[in-house]
Amino acid sequence: MSGHSKWATTKHKKAANDSKRAKLWAKLIRNIEVATRTGGADIEGNPTLYDAVYKARKNSVPSDNIDRAIKRGSGALGDAADYTNIMYEGYGPNGIAILIECLTDNKNRSAAEVRTAVTKNGGSMADPGSVSYQFARKGVIVVVDGANEDAILEATIEHDVEDLSANGDGFVLTCDPSSMVDARAALQSAGIDYESADVEFVSSMKIQADADTANKVIKMIDAIEDLDDVQSVYTNMDISAEVLAALEA
Repeated sequence: MSGHSKWATTKHKKAANDSKRAKLWAKLIRNIEVATRTGGADIEGNPTLYDAVYKARKNSVPSDNIDRAIKRGSGALGDAADYTNIMYEGYGPNGIAILIECLTDNKNRSAAEVRTAVTKNGGSMADPGSVSYQFARKGVIVVVDGANEDAILEATIEHDVEDLSANGDGFVLTCDPSSMVDARAALQSAGIDYESADVEFVSSMKIQADADTANKVIKMIDAIEDLDDVQSVYTNMDISAEVLAALEA
């Protein structure tokens, strides 16, 4: 798994009580609305909605906010925005590839804001296809701290697990996206808690970053993720345990 995924998990824990929580909640609520509009309001019958709600609850989004998001997405409140999914491609410092996933109701605003955040932080935008070719969709499950590696593998071994890597005191499990729902259900059946289950874009052409490059790229990612329309940022940057420890310090 990419070092950025590990850094993002660490950063999330640190941000739990800071001003970024409101923005995180807004993005999680937007995901719930879109998942409801796409697959219906039945949480148990809509796996995408189930995962969006689960992630929101893990991030302490109030139940009333979640319920209203489902009602807006279903049209029950009549005020749901028409969000469009857009991917932007670019390069960060030292040629690190980046994919930027947006949910927006204003494409022009998103394009301008993303371009500004990228270029102001030492990056550049790229033509469609010039970066995305090296990324593939994968199911990514972040397992909570204290989980047992053998127990995770035993529970999920029949569900196309491609990688299981340490993430602090927990683990990041990568699998075929079509198997993610079954994999997280298997974890639940085994009594293994997890933080999130998402379909993400994972690069097959990782670049090992030194501390200076990693610091610059993470600064750029923070600026991009701070934009309201941005849902996720993916890179091909890999961060060693030593570099990650230096960054966290």
